[in-house]
Amino acid sequence: MPITRPHGRFPYSALSDRPVFDWPNGKRLAVFIALNIETFSFGEGDGATLAPKHKEPDVLNYAWREWGNRVGVWRLKAVFDQLDVPLAVLPNTAVYENCPGLIEAFRARGDEIVAHGRTNSERQGDLPEDQERKLIEEVSETFRRQEGRMPSGWLGPWISQSEMTPDLLAEAGYGYLLDWCHDDQPVWMATRSGKPILSVPYSHEINDIPTITARLASADEFADMIIAQFDEMIEAAESAPAVMSIALHPYLVGQPYRLRALKRALHHILQRREAIWLTRPGEIAEAYAARFPADQRQAP
Repeated sequence: MPITRPHGRFPYSALSDRPVFDWPNGKRLAVFIALNIETFSFGEGDGATLAPKHKEPDVLNYAWREWGNRVGVWRLKAVFDQLDVPLAVLPNTAVYENCPGLIEAFRARGDEIVAHGRTNSERQGDLPEDQERKLIEEVSETFRRQEGRMPSGWLGPWISQSEMTPDLLAEAGYGYLLDWCHDDQPVWMATRSGKPILSVPYSHEINDIPTITARLASADEFADMIIAQFDEMIEAAESAPAVMSIALHPYLVGQPYRLRALKRALHHILQRREAIWLTRPGEIAEAYAARFPADQRQAP
């Protein structure tokens, strides 16, 4: 009997034992920015907080998050437009109804749309399997109707997963997920159908929600973290190719003083633009799968 309960999704693999490879155009570090666009249910459900949660309706925290979709996201978009930075946009499907024109504006940029559930007021990992399957089907159908096709990737609201989530996502036709943060390279995950799904790295460290709301880091500290992460990873990636992600939320980094600090970090990264692959997670998944098909198991 094992001492610890295994998950059975992938075996252990030491980074030092893996083959060294290049991303497209001979790059060793792939960098992507994930912009989470979320909407919430008034007076109920989950939601990040600026101040201690009030009795519902929690107007203070709800309105703070709403500011992100009305103001902060548009300030961020202007910065990304100016810097010509590609994005992975992770919207709840309720954004189509609650914030008309918002997802469409990022579609017009050519950004990748990554499925991010219905709303961040709920956690899919709390649902029975049949209800979670229904949620995934509903989200997929909304994206098909709005975007002409379903996304290739998924991030659960609150990184919430049940025991069956990877199985359900693979069965629904998703090619990759972002919920697991266990590696700096993509990892093939086994599913019950026999069709594997790829885990693409998504950082919980270079992520404004835990950094700012839980660790109480300042705007400049978060920017310094991004810069230090980048400088270390671009150096280390020469011997071990890697993926660096930056996870952002408009109600946090869209605030003017935090946006000023974020711009400093982005300018630092873009000074090395020719040395990195500035991309999106779907392109990372495609490039990795082409080099290391799941049936060959050449890499984790």
